[in-house]
Amino acid sequence: MSAERTAADRLAVVLAVFLGFAGVMHFVSPEFFNDIVPPWLPPSEEFWTYASGVAEVFTAVLLARRTTRRAGALLAAAIFVSVYPANLYMTWDWRDRSVAEQVVSWVRLPFQFLFIWAAIHVARRTPSPDAVRIPGVGPGHTAG
Repeated sequence: MSAERTAADRLAVVLAVFLGFAGVMHFVSPEFFNDIVPPWLPPSEEFWTYASGVAEVFTAVLLARRTTRRAGALLAAAIFVSVYPANLYMTWDWRDRSVAEQVVSWVRLPFQFLFIWAAIHVARRTPSPDAVRIPGVGPGHTAG
C-alpha cells in the first residue's frame, strides 16, 4: 500500500468521524441545525435537519468501510455541496450577532470547500471495488 493511499485512508477516517459526529448532533441538538436551515425550504426546517443527520451518519459508515469508501466519499462531497446554502443562510442570519459569532459563520464558508476537496481526494485515491487492477500500477490507476 502506497503512502498516498494510506494518507487517503486516514483522511477518509477523519471525514467519517466528522460526519458521524455531526450527524448524531442533528438528533442531540436539532435546534441549532433547524436555525440554520433556510426557512423557505419546504417542507420544514426539522425535516432537513433530520434528513441531513441521517445522510451524514450513513455516509460516515460508508467512508469507514474500505469496500464502500469511494461511494461514501462521493456522497460526502455531494452532502458538503448541498448543505452550503445553510452555511450561507447562517452567515446572513447571524449578521446582527456578536463579532465572534459572525466570524464563526464566515469561517465556515471557506472550510466547506476544504471538506469538498477532501471528499473528492478520497474518492480519487480509492479504487472502485469493481475496477480491474493492473499489476505493477499504483492505486487509482485501473482499467475498466
